[in-house]
Amino acid sequence: MPLLPLNIPPGIVRNGTDMQSMGRWRDASLVRWRNGVMQPIGGWRQRVETALTGTPRAAHAWRDNSSDRWLAVGTHSRLYAINALGTATDITPTGLVVGDAGAMANTSFGGGFYGVQRPDTGSKIPATTWALDSWGEYLVACSDADGRILEWQLNTANDAAVVANAPTSNGSMMVTEERFLFALAAGGNPRKVQWSDREANTVWTPAATNQAGDVELQTSGQILCGVRTRGQALILTDQDAHTATYQGPPFVYGFERVGTSCGAISRRAAVAVDAGVFWMGQRGFFAYSGGGVQPLPSDVGDFVFGRLNRTQVSKVYAVANSQYGEIWWFYPAGTECDSYVIYNYVEGHWSIGSISRSCGVDRGTFSNPIYVSPAGIVYDHDFGNHYDGASVFAESGPISLGVGEQVLSAVELIPDEATQGDTTVTFKTRFHPNDTERAYGPYTLANPTPVRFTGRQVRMLVTGARLADWRVGVPRLDVRAGGRR
Repeated sequence: MPLLPLNIPPGIVRNGTDMQSMGRWRDASLVRWRNGVMQPIGGWRQRVETALTGTPRAAHAWRDNSSDRWLAVGTHSRLYAINALGTATDITPTGLVVGDAGAMANTSFGGGFYGVQRPDTGSKIPATTWALDSWGEYLVACSDADGRILEWQLNTANDAAVVANAPTSNGSMMVTEERFLFALAAGGNPRKVQWSDREANTVWTPAATNQAGDVELQTSGQILCGVRTRGQALILTDQDAHTATYQGPPFVYGFERVGTSCGAISRRAAVAVDAGVFWMGQRGFFAYSGGGVQPLPSDVGDFVFGRLNRTQVSKVYAVANSQYGEIWWFYPAGTECDSYVIYNYVEGHWSIGSISRSCGVDRGTFSNPIYVSPAGIVYDHDFGNHYDGASVFAESGPISLGVGEQVLSAVELIPDEATQGDTTVTFKTRFHPNDTERAYGPYTLANPTPVRFTGRQVRMLVTGARLADWRVGVPRLDVRAGGRR
C-alpha cells in the first residue's frame, strides 16, 4: 500500500469533538507554525535579577532622546522603570492607591469558574491594571485603581509625578499620533473622553487659544481602553468600538461608532499592528483595519472561552510578536494568567498553550519580546531553547484511512525533520471515537522507524526530545488495511 503522508495543516483546531479535528492539530504548547512547518517557540531567560513587588499588569518599552532603552512595568501596587542593564527602579508616586491583585468574585451572568453561569444580580471590582505610554521621551501612566495621570521624566532619583491640571478618577489613558493626551472614562464618567491641548499635557481647560476638549460617547457601555491605529485612535468599551479622528479646530476630534456587540473583555485585551487592531471580546475575537469592526473566526474559541475563568477576565492581556506575525493573549484558566492563545494574522491560523505570564511587550525597543510572570519575574523571550522544564509538544486530532471504515495497521514511520532526533513521536489509537485509547511509543526517530499499532483512527503526538530549534515537516506512515487481530 502507498505511504500515508501525515500532511497536517498548520494551526490548532479545537472546536467541538475530537472527530471535528480530524486531520488537524488539536492540542499544543510552546510550538508555532511558520510557512507550514512546525517549530518550537523560542525559550526564555530572566532579564531582571530580582522579582518586582506586586502582580504585574502592564508593560511598555521605549527609547529616550539619548537612545537609552527603558521598560516600564506596572503592578497592582507599584510602578517600575527598568533600564537596558536590567536594573529596576521603583518610581511609584506618593499616595498611589494600591489596587487589587485579583478581581472580586463575579456575581454577574457568566461568572464563575469554567463557564458556570450565575444570576445577573451584582457587580465586581476588576483586578487593577495600568495604561502605559510615551509622551515624547517621558513615560505617562495611569492605574485604574488610582485614577491619576502620572508622568516620569527619566530621573531615577525621582518618582513619577501627577500631571498638573489633568482630570482624576480616570479609567485609562493614551497618547494619540497627533500628540494629544487622552483621559479615558475621565473624571469618573465611564463614557467621557477628555483631552489636553496639543503638545501641552498640562493644559486641559478648553479655550479659543488651545485645542483641549472633551466628549461623552453615545454608548451604553463603559470605556475600557484606547489604541493607536493608522490615522485614528480606536476606543473600546465593554459593549462597542468607536474611532476618534483628528479634524482640527474648532471640534478637534470627530467620533464615530464602528462596531457594536464587540466590546473588549479587559482593559489590556487589544493590541495594534500594521494589519490593524485585534482584541478579545466577551465571547469571541475581533479585528479593525478601517471601515467597520469584523468578527475574527477562531478555530479554538470553544476551547478558550470554555476554560476561561470569568471571575478574572480583567487580567486578559494582549501583546504582539511582530517577528512572527502573531497576536498573543495571556488569559487565566485558574486564578492567574496561566495560558495563552495565539492568532497568526499573516498565515491565518491559531495556536494554544500553557505559560505563566501576565503582561509583556513586543520586540523593537529591545531585541527580543519581554514577558513578565505574575510572580514579578521579567523574561527575555524567543531566546534560546530553555523552558524551565515545560513540555513542548503538538498533538493531532484523529487520522484515518478513507472515512474511517478501514482498520489501519502501521509498521513503519519515515520521519521528516530538519535534524533527526530532536523530537519523539507517540501514536494513540482507537477503533471508534469513544473507545479506550491505546498509546504506542514514544519512538526515538530513525530513518525509517519501526512501529507497530492498529486502529481505525490514530492520533500523533510530537514532543521536543531535547533543547533544540527543531523543524517537523510531513512524516509518512507505511500502513496497510487490516483487521482487529
